[in-house]
Amino acid sequence: MSYPYQIKSFDEYKEAYQKSIEDPAAFWADIAQHFTWRKKWDTTLNWNFTEPKVEWFKGGKLNITENCLDRHIATKGNQPALLWEPNAPDEHNRTLTYSMLLEKVCQFAHVLKNNGVKKGDRVCIYMGMIPELAIAILACARIGAIHSVVFGGFSAQSISDRLQDAQAEFIVTCDGAYRGAKDIPLKNVIDDALIGNKTVKRVIVCTRTRIPVSMIKGRDVWWEEEMKLVEEAGITFIEAEEMDAEDPLFILYTSGSTGKPKGVVHTCGGYMIYTNYSFVNVFQYKEGQVHFCTADIGWITGHSYIVYGPLSAGAISLMFEGVPTWPNAGRFWDVIDKYKVNIFYTAPTAIRSLMGFGLEPLQGKNLSSLQILGTVGEPINEEAWHWYDENAGKKKCPIVDTWWQTENGGILISNLAGITPSKPSWATLPLPGLQMTLVDENGKEVFAEGDETVSGNLCIKAPWPSILRTTYGDHERCRLNYFATYPNMYFTGDGALRDKDGFYRITGRVDDVLNVSGHRIGTAEVENAINMHAGVVESAVVGYPHDIKGQGIYAYVIFNGKGINEALAKKDILQTVTRIIGAIAKPDKIQFVSGLPKTRSGKIMRRILRKIAEGEINNLGDTSTLLDPGVVEEIKNGKI
Repeated sequence: MSYPYQIKSFDEYKEAYQKSIEDPAAFWADIAQHFTWRKKWDTTLNWNFTEPKVEWFKGGKLNITENCLDRHIATKGNQPALLWEPNAPDEHNRTLTYSMLLEKVCQFAHVLKNNGVKKGDRVCIYMGMIPELAIAILACARIGAIHSVVFGGFSAQSISDRLQDAQAEFIVTCDGAYRGAKDIPLKNVIDDALIGNKTVKRVIVCTRTRIPVSMIKGRDVWWEEEMKLVEEAGITFIEAEEMDAEDPLFILYTSGSTGKPKGVVHTCGGYMIYTNYSFVNVFQYKEGQVHFCTADIGWITGHSYIVYGPLSAGAISLMFEGVPTWPNAGRFWDVIDKYKVNIFYTAPTAIRSLMGFGLEPLQGKNLSSLQILGTVGEPINEEAWHWYDENAGKKKCPIVDTWWQTENGGILISNLAGITPSKPSWATLPLPGLQMTLVDENGKEVFAEGDETVSGNLCIKAPWPSILRTTYGDHERCRLNYFATYPNMYFTGDGALRDKDGFYRITGRVDDVLNVSGHRIGTAEVENAINMHAGVVESAVVGYPHDIKGQGIYAYVIFNGKGINEALAKKDILQTVTRIIGAIAKPDKIQFVSGLPKTRSGKIMRRILRKIAEGEINNLGDTSTLLDPGVVEEIKNGKI
């Protein structure tokens, strides 16, 4: 499959970028014609950022699975679509060709329909990284159900909140999941999440770990038994549901600066076009290459660059169940060697973690198949960039440093591998269609004079096809979060630098959201969880630089009573956070304090707490206006 819209030179990039800015509708309409549509769209683009309202390819009829599967069968039916490497290296791996994947997706789509799932219904998917997860996602899309994947590390409370917000009536899960040396009891977590739930009608359970589970009559059914019924009926195909380009495809929950997670909604047409376009161009994908994205499908990276982007491009996508350091720190390199991986896309956190094991895990591993490296989730520091370049890429592989977010759907700023310039730790240039700008606190655009590098808050002046359309069930929250800060602009929540060449470097969140190991976690969410502990009076959470994770979580906690056993109280607090959110949100440091720095109106001065956590104790600014300036000295002296 050739990609007529694949950019082949820096000059072509500049030309495409110019066209995309001058006439976005014509630019994206030209790309969209290379996909399978049941009916062509009536209007390419309709938008305003005030309501906000964005519509791409409105009136166009399609089904994304026909573009990911059916259209490849004639030429790629026997080519691998998904390669699956299990958690344990000695366990049997699996290959699903495009024909096999289409058949499995159609059969599971029948299972969903047999269990009452209809177009527009919300299906919560809580599974480990097995091929059935991708099958479940595509089966939902096949029949027009809206999937909402929840990462397998989230707690019962987190799932319960998401089920309630989405008003989901169906769940697809596993008995358990493997993650390194751990067995995760997924079905048990779902059972806990469903206590008191009145909306869920059916739970479909896939067998993976054979951990004993409770199956509730009338509610719970086994994946394998349901699939057997469909197979015995001789069913191998189901017609794809016709969807409007603007119909919702999925909801994915992301942390915000308030405690409640928000459900980001992506739609069928624009999301498909943009994930494909960004995949083909950023990674410069060529027919037959093996693409290995190490993300979990529970995050947006897995949605876009394991499932929808690669499959819509007819690519070979490698899905990995395990972790990079088990059974040893050479696991990624073993997988690359085994499958002759050409494109390797991972997180700076993983790279920094592997750096800590030295070069021994790389010994004897043949990485010569690698052609392109990529990073995602957070800015990569220069030291990690050079280590990755020298030891994984042998200084022969371009590194794409990609910046984007759940709300964006696909990569927005990145060099195109081997085509546009790269610069260590800089995301560099926006993709065609992205009108990026930097603004100051008042929303005034910031421009450089001469060769200077400028900084500001990163905003976007016009929509691209995969921009979020709303936050599920609460459009006002979408407006307030992304479109109300600066009029007529989408605000990313990130700060950035821009150099004389127009390259961007992301400097991190400017709101109360942390970026821990590439995953966004709201400080309010963590504080709410800590405050649920019976002994906690109040808490404040900030980020601080962490050698492996990029950002660590530092919690300042006021505890009830005197003479507490700090070690025991810390364990209890960590357990509370794990139960309410999940282990991913556990604070790295907990400092017990008698008070927090507050203004006279009662606002916690997190700026001061952040500086103390970062070790900048002599640069706190004026603290005399605080309600109790003495608290700051106490916190400084007790810093961990």
